[in-house]
Amino acid sequence: MDASMILILLAIAVGIIVLAILFTFVPVMLWISALAAGVKISIFTLIGMRLRRVIPNRVINPLIKASKAGINVTINQLESHYLAGGNVDRVVNALIAAHRANIELSFERCAAIDLAGRNVLEAVQMSVNPKVIETPFIAGVAMNGIEVKAKARITVRANIERLVGGAGEETVIARVGEGIVSTIGSSDNHKKVLENPDLISQTVLTKGLDAGTAFEILSIDIADVDIGKNIGAELQTEQAEADKNIAQAKAEERRAMAVASEQEMKARVQEMRAKVVEAEAKVPLAMAEALRSGNIGVMDYMNFKNIDADTDMRGSIGKMTGDKKDKNTDSNN
Repeated sequence: MDASMILILLAIAVGIIVLAILFTFVPVMLWISALAAGVKISIFTLIGMRLRRVIPNRVINPLIKASKAGINVTINQLESHYLAGGNVDRVVNALIAAHRANIELSFERCAAIDLAGRNVLEAVQMSVNPKVIETPFIAGVAMNGIEVKAKARITVRANIERLVGGAGEETVIARVGEGIVSTIGSSDNHKKVLENPDLISQTVLTKGLDAGTAFEILSIDIADVDIGKNIGAELQTEQAEADKNIAQAKAEERRAMAVASEQEMKARVQEMRAKVVEAEAKVPLAMAEALRSGNIGVMDYMNFKNIDADTDMRGSIGKMTGDKKDKNTDSNN
């Protein structure tokens, strides 16, 4: 084999390697697809995407889709949105859906909604087909103390102008729940709520609860109304129980004070008896001193003892007579 043949084989091998690298690094098939769809794009633009670490099909395919749908977007807009971390395909789908529904939606606003973390395609679909949000049972207490539970269905439509910075479904449900509670609470009787549940929805709907949210409330329908507990009766029962406990505590306090006063009086009686005993103990000493000093004689002392003995005898006789009378009375009865 001569040198010229070897050079030709080397040239063919190098060409194959270069073509393999080219087809690997440059998405030629994607470029051909774009040209076939009528989207004019340079091969160097695709190479630049590779260098900027952009996956070309994530940008070119949505661009082809937008071009076929008549949406005027540029490759730079799609590429910048991709680099910002957005979902290019979802943004283009949202633009196509808005275009078909005659909804004014620019690429900048659509990209901002997507970067804000909201599903812009779902929002556009909700603008065309309103969504129904069902609340859990919300309990309120009427003025007569009866608890009323109501479940509502809220029909909302996405407000694209307020998707960025607007509150979500949780805020709408919370506001509607607050309106239901206040409406039930302002009713004189729970029967009025049961007879006319539309009163709740009409009152809540007139309060403009969708202000500052990403939705527009179309209607609020009361799906179910139930009767709960008799809160008024339970509160009265609890109050009566509390009053009873308070009265029992006060009575126990008065009883304890009476017992303490009784014990105090008994202590004073014992104290007075001790003083009497102490005074009686001084009588013999006084008489002995009187005898010693000559203030009384022996006969005076004997007369005093006789009088004391007579007094004790009369007391014993009187006690025996009283006992006999009590026995006779018991036998007669």
